[in-house]
Amino acid sequence: MSRIDRVQIREFSFDVPDIGLEQAAAGVGNMAYVKGAALTTRRFAVRVSSDDGACGEYVTHWVGTPASLAQAAMLAPLLLGRDPDRREQIYDDLKRELRAYDHMGHGALDIALWDLAGKRLGASVSRLLGGFRERLPAYASTYHGQLGPGGLNTPQAFADFAAECRAAGFAGFKIHGWNDGDVTREIENLRAVRARVGDGFRLMLDPACQLRTWNDALAVGRVCDEVGCFWYEDPYRDAGIAAEAHRRLRERLSTPLLITEHVRTLEQKAAFLIAGGCDMIHADPEYDMGITGVMKIAHLSEAFGLDLQVHACGPAHRAVISALRNTHLYELALMGPGMPNVIPPVYDGYGDQPDAVGADGCVPVPDGPGLGVAYDWDFIERNTTTAHDFTLD
Repeated sequence: MSRIDRVQIREFSFDVPDIGLEQAAAGVGNMAYVKGAALTTRRFAVRVSSDDGACGEYVTHWVGTPASLAQAAMLAPLLLGRDPDRREQIYDDLKRELRAYDHMGHGALDIALWDLAGKRLGASVSRLLGGFRERLPAYASTYHGQLGPGGLNTPQAFADFAAECRAAGFAGFKIHGWNDGDVTREIENLRAVRARVGDGFRLMLDPACQLRTWNDALAVGRVCDEVGCFWYEDPYRDAGIAAEAHRRLRERLSTPLLITEHVRTLEQKAAFLIAGGCDMIHADPEYDMGITGVMKIAHLSEAFGLDLQVHACGPAHRAVISALRNTHLYELALMGPGMPNVIPPVYDGYGDQPDAVGADGCVPVPDGPGLGVAYDWDFIERNTTTAHDFTLD
């Protein structure tokens, strides 16, 4: 039996060109196109090593926040001395350890353990999961609407970008609207985009909990019905966690509701689903306690005969989707005219920029050992801002 003898965590920074902030906080919804700007972004990388020489790695995308980093550093020492193949037991122990927190630091460690297992066995994580999809249809997931010039600042800009994405072969287009919860503009935007791209192209709306009230969510939802949205996601300021409110919304709309991006743990997602709060569950290997956690959620959805969507993008996300029949699209998040995706520039031969999508509208599932990606650790170490090292005595 091998044992984990070292865990390394590196927070690092990098600059993203032509992206700025319209509000003080550096949240996903605050990013805007600002020509000539450079947004300094921080993510963290995890490396889990065992005494037989195996090493599992993962670099975070959207979960790479200071809060998640703190939780990952809190959990990392608990891996030392453990058999890395006992992922179910480790998952259970780390879940218990974060019972008073939001669990957002757990995912990166679990993903690294899956990468380690795949490398030790000389198999891809997709293969370990029973993956059967080699290419995944991708949809364009936009940045939020902005107030300043450029980017996605008007319904016309959204419509133009949607037409561009359809012409490029994307399998769908998801709108993230403005941060002010303006119902009139959200409705105008939906209608403008549908009119521009025509019927037969999957269109989704995610207000990201920015609509102010349940009535606002209902008004916009009725227009989702009108334009034939494929789903309607996290509409208003309940923060996407009020099961009863969403059950009542579902009763009045025909567009499927995709909720639970902000509901943590398998048990809470199950309770939300049973209460009738959603038609589709959202899951994310980074947010939902790793690949182990997402597969539990996927099988929960399957047991109820329902679909789920995997939130966001990354090599772990592709591996998971490759093994699921009850899901639809890979989210290339986030995109906008002249706006690069804020993804760490640490990959060799792998990408989540728009040019990663092939002529068939799909992205490939990496088939190399582990997650099938190689990280530029020289770049990570050169740009490290915070380092945590835990070793077995």
